[in-house]
Amino acid sequence: MKPCYLGIDIGSISTKGVILDENNEIIRSLYIWTEGNPIEAVRNLLDGLKDDLPDCYEIKGIGTTGSARKLIGLMVDANIVKNEITAHAIGTLSTYPDVHTILEIGGQDSKIILLENGIITDYSMNTLCAAGTGSFLSSQAKRLGIPIEEFGSMALESQNPVKIAARCTVFAESDLIHKAQLGYEKKDIVAGLCKSIVLNYLNNVGKGKKIKGPIVFQGGVSKNKGVVKYFEEVLGEKVIVDPNSHLMGAIGIAILAHNNAVGKTYQLNIRDISFETKGMECNRCSNHCELLKIYKDQKLVDSWGSKCGKF
Repeated sequence: MKPCYLGIDIGSISTKGVILDENNEIIRSLYIWTEGNPIEAVRNLLDGLKDDLPDCYEIKGIGTTGSARKLIGLMVDANIVKNEITAHAIGTLSTYPDVHTILEIGGQDSKIILLENGIITDYSMNTLCAAGTGSFLSSQAKRLGIPIEEFGSMALESQNPVKIAARCTVFAESDLIHKAQLGYEKKDIVAGLCKSIVLNYLNNVGKGKKIKGPIVFQGGVSKNKGVVKYFEEVLGEKVIVDPNSHLMGAIGIAILAHNNAVGKTYQLNIRDISFETKGMECNRCSNHCELLKIYKDQKLVDSWGSKCGKF
């Protein structure tokens, strides 16, 4: 049997899975929507991955990253659980060892990672406002009646991007509606949105950061050609978008699972495993902590949220 390694990146909008071989080459990958239920999303992800995995392979390591990494790490008994910054950096370095700047815009948050000689030197994340993220773009595309897949191509057709105030989701939507009512062409409004996303990102997430090439752009928004164009225009640098840019976090955590393998063999069939969470308020002290209890096959395996350590 040939060993392989699974990386799972569980985000608020999408869940990504990648299986790598011994040489860190992708054997199988899958991208699905989380739909507010990371547990069920991972069950569906693993079902999809195992169906097409050749019989000659066996899983020898599993890593989890993303916003639900700890929860899913318990669920699949992962041998490593790491944050998105580390996972994205490792995944990117595996393909672009000279990278200096990683720009990442996902469904609900965005981040920037700076590296020198393959080592992370600085990073920043924006998780407080959805303006400029994938979910923001999707909602505006729906408002304009444009398929999100056509958003980037339409932006490239514009010669006169409209200025859109995108520092806040509410203001951006109000400004977009106003510009549409004034009669601006859709392609100019779309281009304005793409450009405003870039400016918003650089003024918030990238503020005070020394951005230099090589620059790699990741996350679902990296597939938007309009946003890529304006990043290159504003930065004056070539921006690299890898074909697997949307999977880079999963690739990175799969590599780490490989590097930290413990000789165990994992099964991807977890449909028969009961996994549930229960919330409760602890009244043992004045903190009144909101606790989350994790059960696997009706057995309590972990609990989170205790500030005093009594629970």
